[in-house]
Amino acid sequence: MQIQKVDPRALKENPDRMRQTKSSPQADALMLATIKAVGIVQPPVVAPEAGGGNGYIIDAGHRRVRLAIAAGLEEIEILVVDAANDNGAMRSMVENSVREALNPVDQWRGIERLVALGWTEEAIAVALALPVRQIRKLRLLANVLPAMLEQMALGDMPSEQQLKIIAAAGEVEQKEVWKAHKPKKGDTAAWWSIANALTKKRMYAKDASFGDDLREAYGIEWVEDLFAPADQDSRYTTNVEGYLGAQHEWMTSNLPKRGAIVEVNSWGQPELPKKAAQVYGKPSKTDHAGLYLDRDGKVQTVHYRMPEAVKPKDVTTPGSDDVVDGDSAAAPKARPDVTQKGQDMIGDFRTDALHDALGRAPIEDDMLMALLVLAFAGQNVRVDSGAGGALYGGARFGRHVARLLTEDGRLSFDMDTVRIAARATLIDVLSCRRGMSNSGVVSRLAGEAIGADNYLPNMGSEEFFACLSRQALETVAKDAGLEPRARVRETRSALVTHFEGDENLVHPSAFFAPAPTDTIAFLKHLDQKTAALDEVDTTEDEAEGFTTDDVGEEAGTSDRADTAEDAATLDDHETAYGIAAE
Repeated sequence: MQIQKVDPRALKENPDRMRQTKSSPQADALMLATIKAVGIVQPPVVAPEAGGGNGYIIDAGHRRVRLAIAAGLEEIEILVVDAANDNGAMRSMVENSVREALNPVDQWRGIERLVALGWTEEAIAVALALPVRQIRKLRLLANVLPAMLEQMALGDMPSEQQLKIIAAAGEVEQKEVWKAHKPKKGDTAAWWSIANALTKKRMYAKDASFGDDLREAYGIEWVEDLFAPADQDSRYTTNVEGYLGAQHEWMTSNLPKRGAIVEVNSWGQPELPKKAAQVYGKPSKTDHAGLYLDRDGKVQTVHYRMPEAVKPKDVTTPGSDDVVDGDSAAAPKARPDVTQKGQDMIGDFRTDALHDALGRAPIEDDMLMALLVLAFAGQNVRVDSGAGGALYGGARFGRHVARLLTEDGRLSFDMDTVRIAARATLIDVLSCRRGMSNSGVVSRLAGEAIGADNYLPNMGSEEFFACLSRQALETVAKDAGLEPRARVRETRSALVTHFEGDENLVHPSAFFAPAPTDTIAFLKHLDQKTAALDEVDTTEDEAEGFTTDDVGEEAGTSDRADTAEDAATLDDHETAYGIAAE
């Protein structure tokens, strides 16, 4: 190794040099100014010309030599080294990589040159301090059309995602697309259009529910995506038809009890059976499960509940969530803060939380008895006496009574058994779900009394936020310390991201405490039932020859009711409150 001074014009360029991508005019201008001011700081590396010549071939420093000539230098210093066994391929590769990251095309050409000289991918990775996966990824450029590579070598590079799509396409497809999108001389290529034209739908192995038997039956071959993170299962197939067929057959063979395959609409959402209501809380044993394929071909499950066989009349009852006073009915209707679907979700959330609280929360014995009395005043309670032979109303509670009976039908129990039976009975009776099973305000009062608010789930989901009005969304955002966005969907997205962490959202409208007006309406309803019963009793007494002086205009007050047991005997059809509202 020695330093010499030579005329830069006498040096010969290496036709097999590593960096072929042109540098930018700004970078060349900066280096030219530096050379004019202080000369060449680091001499170019050259090797003696092979084959008997007496000249020198540039190994590293083509740009420095070119700009030295442009600066008008008569002589420059060069570093003469012995020719390497691989013609300086690895030395040039390392020297260029250290100075500035090579263009991927130049890297690939260098790697292919080293492979041709006998280097293994593992040895190249060790020498360049790169992962073997990166070496294999760069070698995929061998699948790129040469005409496209020439364009990329000019410095016009696509993004990594676009390069991945191009390399995965066949040569014939690349030729057709390049012919249609080839740029004019001096222009850059529209890589996004090229990649878009070559894009193929991919179905990933990580989303597949089927096994190897169905994979082989449908002719599915997995291909590894070398551009994906190394610690992820990136295998995929472009055999979309076969993949979906295998997924569908797996669903057919693995349907759960009360399960069915449902279709999806144009937005990729499941189409539930007619009149079915989606279950957003915990599904019960009587609920149905619908299996479907989402847009990515992944098997998804949605739970839904079918309506009761006999649907009651649609009557709005006092004390329910649907109460509308005369003044508000006459005013123009504005979009409510929470839609009907949102109210359905809240009903499911409340019921699940109420049942969890009834099953686990500390409840004193006196409170438990009060809750039992309260529960049987609910809208959804339909218990016949049995005199007419109809026992269906109370049949579901028989299993709870059975805990308290001996084999010979005698009552025999301890307090622990009573507590278990009471909690189970309350779970069967109390409900906040919208529909005929709704217990009305009594379930809200019960939930507030036992602290069921603490059992409500995180409602910070995309699906629930879609049920809120813009004003309600902005209120939630401000309470969470977020600035509302210009668009509603952006506000929703920010809220979903915010509540994905440890922080939970419980919308104020989901709390159990009922509005004072609902409680007053419920008490008024009870007074009306008691007054009507007193009138019936008075009429019967007069018919039998009895008279009373204490039946007047105030007969409708709750003080007139002799006992709660007497009030419970009033027929449900005599009051709108006794009819379940849909």
